[in-house]
Amino acid sequence: MIRPILAAFIAVSLLVFPQSAAAAADDSTVHQIGTYDYLVQPDFTGLAQADKVTEDTTLGLGTFANLDGELVMVGGVAYRVPTTGIPERITGKELTPFIQAIKFKPTKSGPIPPGTQCSQLIPAINELVGTDQGIIAVRVRGTFTKLETRSVPKQTQPWPSLSTVISQQTQFTLDGNTAVLVGFRQGSDFLGVGQPGLHLHGLTPSKNAGGHVLSCTAGSDVQLSVQRASSVDIKN
Repeated sequence: MIRPILAAFIAVSLLVFPQSAAAAADDSTVHQIGTYDYLVQPDFTGLAQADKVTEDTTLGLGTFANLDGELVMVGGVAYRVPTTGIPERITGKELTPFIQAIKFKPTKSGPIPPGTQCSQLIPAINELVGTDQGIIAVRVRGTFTKLETRSVPKQTQPWPSLSTVISQQTQFTLDGNTAVLVGFRQGSDFLGVGQPGLHLHGLTPSKNAGGHVLSCTAGSDVQLSVQRASSVDIKN
């Protein structure tokens, strides 16, 4: 269950970004199960099946019940990246405590200068959309001279803190790979809904590697595309 204070906050936030008729037509809503605030409690219990939000969306990220791997969705197809680092296509029936997904239709795009690091992407995103607030869907694709991803192992109750889970992570070095990184930039007005700042998961075109993005450095052909969300629909 979403905590009452957070639910009230979300209701107020949606007034800031009302869904216009035009936005409804292109479905720029973020569809979500759970919240980042829910994970931080901590609680990793599955709230709903992944397909509750992945059936009608094309880009997204999240995790699975018990934090059993990283979820990444590109082109409408969702994968689980376990600690082996090898993506597995999901059925959609898997339970999840947290997913964010959107029907991605980028409204702005631009090249990323070679050498740009993932930690430096937020100013470029904010410049493209003209604001540092709201939730922005993000796709970054091209060749990365440096790319580090991770996955975490399945957890059991009593739930450990997220920081404890992260200390158990398995890291993957994907330097020199072409990849698609997808996710969301959360503004300060949506704290608790998603991970603060920029949250990206990645996948290689061959679907042989991916995970939660820890760091990256852009090569010579990296393109950034963004879409500003009109609203958030949280299911649980």
